[in-house]
Amino acid sequence: MSSSYKNSEVAPPIMKGAPPPPEQRLPRIDWDRPPWNRWAFQRVQEFLPTAPIRKGEKTSSLPMDVQGIGGITCETESGPKTIDQLVDDTYTDGLLVMIGGKVIHESYYNGMDQRTVHLAQSVSKSITATAGAVLMDQGLIDPQAPITDYLPELEQTAWKGATVQQVLDMTTGVRYEESYDIRDSDIGKTDFASGWKPAPPGVDVTDWPTCVWEQIQTLKTLEDTHGSRFLYRSIETDVLAHAMERVTQMRLPQIISENLWAPMGAEEDANITVDPSGYGLACGGISACLRDFARFGLAMLNDGQVDGRQVIPQRWIDSTRNGAHGLFNENGRNYFPNGAYRNQFWIEDQDKTGHLCLGVFGQTIYVSPERGMVAVKLSTWPDFQNSDFLKETMAGFHAISRAFGHTG
Repeated sequence: MSSSYKNSEVAPPIMKGAPPPPEQRLPRIDWDRPPWNRWAFQRVQEFLPTAPIRKGEKTSSLPMDVQGIGGITCETESGPKTIDQLVDDTYTDGLLVMIGGKVIHESYYNGMDQRTVHLAQSVSKSITATAGAVLMDQGLIDPQAPITDYLPELEQTAWKGATVQQVLDMTTGVRYEESYDIRDSDIGKTDFASGWKPAPPGVDVTDWPTCVWEQIQTLKTLEDTHGSRFLYRSIETDVLAHAMERVTQMRLPQIISENLWAPMGAEEDANITVDPSGYGLACGGISACLRDFARFGLAMLNDGQVDGRQVIPQRWIDSTRNGAHGLFNENGRNYFPNGAYRNQFWIEDQDKTGHLCLGVFGQTIYVSPERGMVAVKLSTWPDFQNSDFLKETMAGFHAISRAFGHTG
C-alpha cells in the first residue's frame, strides 16, 4: 500500500484481524506516511513509548451553539468548494470551529471520536513554548538571556551566543537540515534519536545520536549570525524544552500538565512520545483530543484566561501577537504572504493578531482575535507539506467567519 484514501473512499484494511496479517501491519519506518498515517495518528501510544500529560480535576466549559456550515462555499485555487468538499479533499480527521466563544461545529471522520487523541506533530511546539511561558513569567527563564545560561553544555555547540528568544523565534544561525523525505537528514536523525523510527535501510547509524539531547550536542556548525534570519528547524523547540526541564528539574509532560493542561481544564489526558532517555519530544510528539486543542486555542484567544482565571501569562499573549515580527523567509511567505513567526507560532498577517499552530500532514489550530474565532483541524494528508491544502483550509476558515458576520 502506498496511496492514501479520502473519507469518502473505501479504507484499505490496516491492522485488522487478530493478529493482523503481515501486509496489513504498520511498517515502523513508514508509519507516518500514507496510507498508514490515517490509522497511526490516532494510535501513537499503541506502537511508541509515551508518557501522559495529565488533565486536572476540573474541566473547563466549551459552550455549544451548533450551526450548519457544510454548505458554506469558499474560493480556492481549484475553484469554489463547500466546507463539506474541503473536509473530504483535505483528509480531515476532526474539525471544530468556535465563533464568539461558542462551538458552532464539531465533527469527526476516519474513525475518530470525541475521546480519541490525535498526533499534533508541530502543534506540539506551540503547546510546549506556552507551558514555558509560565516559567518565564515566574522568572525561571529570561527570554533575553543566552540559552547557555540554562544549558551550559551548549557552549560547545553552534548555539553559543544565541538567546532564548532567538531559539523561540527560530532565528539562531545553527545548521540543521529539515528535509523530511531524506532519511539521513538532520530531521531523519531526530526521528531515529527520538525513537520514532528504526535505522533507515542501508544506512550505517553507528555514529548517530541515540537520544535527542545527544543530537543537540552534535550540532556545532554556525551557518549564519544569530538573530539575522528565520529558518524553521524543529530541534530549536527541543533545545527550549531541555532548558525548561533543567530549570524545573521536572520532565516535560509534567511541566505541560502543571503549567497548562490541568489549569486550562482539559477533559482528557494527552500524551507525548518519549525517547530512550525518557525525554518527551517537544517538537512534535504530543497527542490530544480535538476539544482540548480547542481549549488551548480558546485560552490564547481570551488573553490567556480560562473561566476567569489567568492561565497563560498576558505578556506571552502580547508578545506572540505583537512582538518583533521582522524576520521571515520565502517558504513562509508561500503560505502567509505578509506573515511571520514568533514564539513558536505562525503569524497569519503582521498587521493583525491572528496566529496559528501548525504541524505537518495538516494539523492546525487557528486563533483570530479579529474574527473572534478558534478553528482546529486535525488531518492525515498524504504529504508532509501541501501549500494548496493549507491555503484551502485557511480559505474555509475565513469563509465560515464571514458567514457569521466576521470579516477579520
